[in-house]
Amino acid sequence: MLRFKSALSILSKSSPYAVSTERSEGESLLHDKIKNHLYIKMPIEQDVESRISSFSAVNPAVLFLCGSSGDGKSEILTACKKKFSPRVRFHLDATHSFNPQEDAIETLDKLFDDYQESPYPLVIGINTGMLGNYAEEGRNELFKTTIYKYLDTNKDTDLFYFIDFESYPKFRVGVDGYTAEFTEKFLQKLTAVDNNIIRQVFDKDVLEHCDDESRKLQANYELLSMPTVQKVIIELLFKARLVKDQFLTARSLLDFILTLLAGPGYLFDNLFSGGDNELASKIIEFDPAHLRTKNIDRFILANDLALHDDAFLAFKAELKSLGIDAFITSHSYLRLFYILKNSDFSNNYHSNFVKDFNESLIEKYIKIYQLHRDYDNSSEQKISLKNFYNKTLREALRKYNNRNASNLEKDHYLISELNGYQLVAKLDIKFDSKRMRLFSHKSSSFFIACIKVEDESITLPININLLALMLKIVDGYRPNKHDKNTVVLLDELLEEIAQIANRATILHIFKGNENYTVKSVDDDEFEVSGM
Repeated sequence: MLRFKSALSILSKSSPYAVSTERSEGESLLHDKIKNHLYIKMPIEQDVESRISSFSAVNPAVLFLCGSSGDGKSEILTACKKKFSPRVRFHLDATHSFNPQEDAIETLDKLFDDYQESPYPLVIGINTGMLGNYAEEGRNELFKTTIYKYLDTNKDTDLFYFIDFESYPKFRVGVDGYTAEFTEKFLQKLTAVDNNIIRQVFDKDVLEHCDDESRKLQANYELLSMPTVQKVIIELLFKARLVKDQFLTARSLLDFILTLLAGPGYLFDNLFSGGDNELASKIIEFDPAHLRTKNIDRFILANDLALHDDAFLAFKAELKSLGIDAFITSHSYLRLFYILKNSDFSNNYHSNFVKDFNESLIEKYIKIYQLHRDYDNSSEQKISLKNFYNKTLREALRKYNNRNASNLEKDHYLISELNGYQLVAKLDIKFDSKRMRLFSHKSSSFFIACIKVEDESITLPININLLALMLKIVDGYRPNKHDKNTVVLLDELLEEIAQIANRATILHIFKGNENYTVKSVDDDEFEVSGM
């Protein structure tokens, strides 16, 4: 019988099972069974099958399945090839060539020429970057023109269809928050109690192997089997998507889960240990062990000095039921408390730290994103959005713009300062509801804010990092060099606002208690008051 760790090895990005190929029937039968059990059919696969099933020899069409490396193109097309061959031709990976003397572009040239001379539909798995490369470097003019048109309009043409993984995001923001259907289904299948070949291998492993390494792996699987822990992991992946702009592919997710289970430590330490997995390398920055609150500092000091209260001792004793050794560091305990924050475990000692692990920023972002995405001009939505625009966006803009001019009133915006004289414009900045109705929000990683400065409309893409910075500025924070990647968006917006301010017919000049008003009354005539 296969060892548990070996059974999990199919999740590795370096595993021969990471990419689907056409294998012989007798090849690693149990690994194949495990892989088939864990396979999840997602909406994109259903749409690909539906499109291919509509193809015929009368009007042989072409389908490009577009995406990035590791997102599952080969997996989908391998299954489709078994189902639809030989009446449809398949090219599973457009980065490969058939001949060592040909590069990928030359292989596509030949493939497209053959298609035009045959009665067979053609299906191609292709990286989005390779689409652009072929449009630039390819030889077949029909395909070059078609690809150019798609890249420009994102629309299909007659007999040429494009299905893109970007149109099927791994995270979706719904009415009740966000969902991650693929990740949720995968974790549920991996850890299911019934009808689960992985669970069967695990149960046998528990009975037969009790060495330290096996016990740690078993404990990690027990932790991952808790739905509340799965929820925390998904939350971290969503946070990495929003904060770090980290895309989630099927291959990177599977390798990440293997890192959690079979890494050097317990799951809660593996989760924040980084490594060569692209997801883990982003999540390390959200390590709760780096948080500093009075409550957390008090716990670390007490634990390091072995000053344990009865409640913590009882909690530690109960950890053995999960296979977790009581001798772990203070930082490890904090990570454990974090992944258990939604769980009912033992005497719930870990719940003492829930407020320290507050994720209110994500909740605020989702709420504001939903208001922009679902805007229907209702009075209720307008009130909520005006609250954001007035108390967060406009206030942050004013405070950041006037950070060196605290003497200015709320509707005054500093344009320039020279020899102690401040040139100031009085501007009306407000929520532009009419403009906002023109935008659709397909990606959950940002929303488009629409403001009107005087009578001119301006838009600003806001991601969670920019929202966080604006909230901090409103609370009195001054951006520094560490904020340069985010604050540049505010700088660009303020440049647009400054251009509008420079066109104002009335400007103010301040110096100490002096206050002058300059009013344009003609093209080359000004009226100055206050002197």
